[in-house]
Amino acid sequence: MTRIALISDTHGYLDPKAEKYLKECDEIWHAGDVGDLSVIDKLNQIKPTKGVYGNIDGQDIRKVFPKNLRFHCEGVDVWITHIGGYPKRYSQDVRDEIRINPPQLFISGHSHILKVMYDKKLNLLHINPGAAGKSGFHKVKTLVRFTINQKEIQDLEIIELGPKSETVSL
Repeated sequence: MTRIALISDTHGYLDPKAEKYLKECDEIWHAGDVGDLSVIDKLNQIKPTKGVYGNIDGQDIRKVFPKNLRFHCEGVDVWITHIGGYPKRYSQDVRDEIRINPPQLFISGHSHILKVMYDKKLNLLHINPGAAGKSGFHKVKTLVRFTINQKEIQDLEIIELGPKSETVSL
């Protein structure tokens, strides 16, 4: 059993309130637009972190994270990319591959809109965790947690970290 914290669109800011939710997981997955290497460093100090780069990320982050990341977790085929679209509206970059060889779990970021959708045609679960940073048009900072247990995706939780304008002083 692997407990996952899924985060995206931090844009260089990691809300300190996120740490307690991230600590309870085994791995952190970042779906792009990290914004600053310090975010990756902080995440890796909490739990091992996998991720992809997003459209705002510079070469420093592109050296650490790939554009697409495909792997297996507990027997589940996972694909993470930043700009992936969603069921019936996949981005041109992934459309052909996702139709030919669909994963069981497709994760993207970019839109800053939290979505969990099942694609019946391709038999896959799509998750966009929304945006955890304070830049962008979203109103609430979010992340998603779930468990992968022997090929089953379970216990999905949506975590609201508070209004995007709210910052915590340390």
